[in-house]
Amino acid sequence: MKKTLMLALTAFSLVSCSAPEQIMPTESSTVRQEMPPAEEVSFPPEEDRSYVPLNYPYQKGVWLPYVGFDGYITGRSGNELRTAVREKLSGLKELGFNTVYFHVRPFGDAYYSSEIFPPGTLAAEDTDVLAAVIEEAHDMGLSVHAWINPLRLQSVEEMAALPDSYITKKWSQDGSGFVREYGGRYYLVPAFPEVIQLISDGVSEIIENYDVDGIHIDDYFYPTTEEYFDSEAFAASGSTDLAQWRRDNCTALVKSIYDTVKAHDSRLLFGISPQGSISANTDTLYADVVLWSGSPGYCDYIVPQVYFGFKHETHPFTQTVKEWGSIASDDVALIIGIGAYKTGKPDEFAGIAGEAEWTDEPDIVERQIQAVLDSPASGYAVYY
Repeated sequence: MKKTLMLALTAFSLVSCSAPEQIMPTESSTVRQEMPPAEEVSFPPEEDRSYVPLNYPYQKGVWLPYVGFDGYITGRSGNELRTAVREKLSGLKELGFNTVYFHVRPFGDAYYSSEIFPPGTLAAEDTDVLAAVIEEAHDMGLSVHAWINPLRLQSVEEMAALPDSYITKKWSQDGSGFVREYGGRYYLVPAFPEVIQLISDGVSEIIENYDVDGIHIDDYFYPTTEEYFDSEAFAASGSTDLAQWRRDNCTALVKSIYDTVKAHDSRLLFGISPQGSISANTDTLYADVVLWSGSPGYCDYIVPQVYFGFKHETHPFTQTVKEWGSIASDDVALIIGIGAYKTGKPDEFAGIAGEAEWTDEPDIVERQIQAVLDSPASGYAVYY
């Protein structure tokens, strides 16, 4: 498996070199010699010029999820952490990536210094992982987007172990409905202004204290289609269409995050990474991706997780990329998510024609990247 994946990633690095690398004209990198003289750069007067966000016109992103922290973060602190982070990011830089989506809040926790959320358990105590990632990444010219899961919280057991001072624990116990349990895990309910404000405050906390280049959220919206999950709030709303009401709730959340990001610095980016199926987003997760990707004011870029092979029976890769292209407006950059983690594994959900594609065709990641390069998309991102 590892050998197959490395072959795929090596092929990926060769293909990725053909994509443009220049920095956005009004955005900078830590490679200061590439910047024009300060007097030639014009930003709105209200912007804080102490840090100029680094972002690329053609994004080549990679997710750095919590599930991989054990390899370079867990148990490390100080210089040991810095060295491990540097090695990790250096390897990604060599593979041709220019943007990292770093998981800073997977479960209502924080891999950064926070007064709102409890520290993540996968890092050494009192370790500011985000600070280390940002400094090392920017030294290499890598853009860093802080990746949060807005609604997903701790398991029931983990929540019980938290200090009572954290607001999410208080909400899990006070009967307000702001936090609900599903499948042994707690989730914030986006039907309430208080919940949306908490999430937006968390975004502000990151932006105010760290030189991130963007904020990134993924596909964890409503965890269930069951009516009981937010039945009291729905009844109180006066709405009659549960699905549309839930979509409106998620849209209010997305809009608030976008507005929060832009209020701090209009040059920062806000991106959303929904599931690859448009209908699954709108009908199951209640994520109105058609609105968000087709209209200004909700996100700067959208990264659908097109984790399908070319031979997938219901969502073939090329067709799915075209479907996303058909709903994306000129105001929202379309970045295609590629599931390199599938390399070497059978895909049991792809149908008979596509089940063995990821095992029999080791160049599939290379070909998918090339297909994106040949498309109107503004970049790609890889999850492996």
